[in-house]
Amino acid sequence: MVVDTEVVAHRGASAARAEHTLAAYELALREGADGLECDVRLTRDGHLVCVHDRTIGRTSDGAGAVGALTLAQLRRHDFGSWHGGEPAEVLTFEQLAGLAADHRVRLFAETKHPVRQGGRVERELARALSRYRLDAHMMSFSPLAVRRFKALRPDVPTVLLLDRFWPRRLPTWADVAGPGVHLLRRHPGRGAGAYCWTVDDPADVALCRERGVRFLATDNPARTRGLLAANLSP
Repeated sequence: MVVDTEVVAHRGASAARAEHTLAAYELALREGADGLECDVRLTRDGHLVCVHDRTIGRTSDGAGAVGALTLAQLRRHDFGSWHGGEPAEVLTFEQLAGLAADHRVRLFAETKHPVRQGGRVERELARALSRYRLDAHMMSFSPLAVRRFKALRPDVPTVLLLDRFWPRRLPTWADVAGPGVHLLRRHPGRGAGAYCWTVDDPADVALCRERGVRFLATDNPARTRGLLAANLSP
């Protein structure tokens, strides 16, 4: 099956820049990414920030759980130097949504669970998306989170992320299957229309193209786009 496989920058161009930093997303846009992917968590004072881990120790010079810190406290730490780049503040979801809207690219926002705030994360994300005119998808590994968000914003497409099991049929509140690339390898003939993560190996890029994957999440947008183009060449 031949489809236009869209390149989604996983946490930005995270192979080259510190993940979830403005520099990573700006580079992804320069490299021609069709979409931007982020993880969102809620701070203690109710701000959505783009951080993958429950704690900030791996990706900053600080420590502590995101949900236990205020936005002001997070901003005291450097989220860029650990990857060899320039110092960077924590990125808020508002900043990233504005960037995606300005450049008219898709935004894929993943809510992380379990978290102490429970369903408040989805409620705040639904509110935040209403402030921007952009093409957004909500994603989560938590079926409850996806179902909860769909009830709040039935107009926003949802992606049920999959790690261990790939059901033959998605529940009605999930619009797109989101398998890891390991599941794509494990299930011959499947993948058409899916969102597949995280695809960096050339063989996996070719597999996604062959299977008709719609959205391909990658740490290296420029190289992946080049591999897709080469795969189309006669």
